[in-house]
Amino acid sequence: MSDTNAERRTNVQLRSIFPAAFEALRPFFDGANQWEGQSHDHLAYQTLKEHFPELSSQDVFIVVATTRRLFASGKFPTPN
Repeated sequence: MSDTNAERRTNVQLRSIFPAAFEALRPFFDGANQWEGQSHDHLAYQTLKEHFPELSSQDVFIVVATTRRLFASGKFPTPN
């Protein structure tokens, strides 16, 4: 049997920067900042690459998608 509490996520670097990345992306997913009901995803991608140039395109996509999902659910990460 496998340990049900074992950590499945292995990208430690991405996990360590996520709270800061989430805060950098907050304005783009805040409902008050939408334009005609549309989010500013394209600006979120650009901002993330500017703040964290070491991230791969795949990591940028993961962070943006996760941030979007967290905002939709109303759950926010605890800051470091």
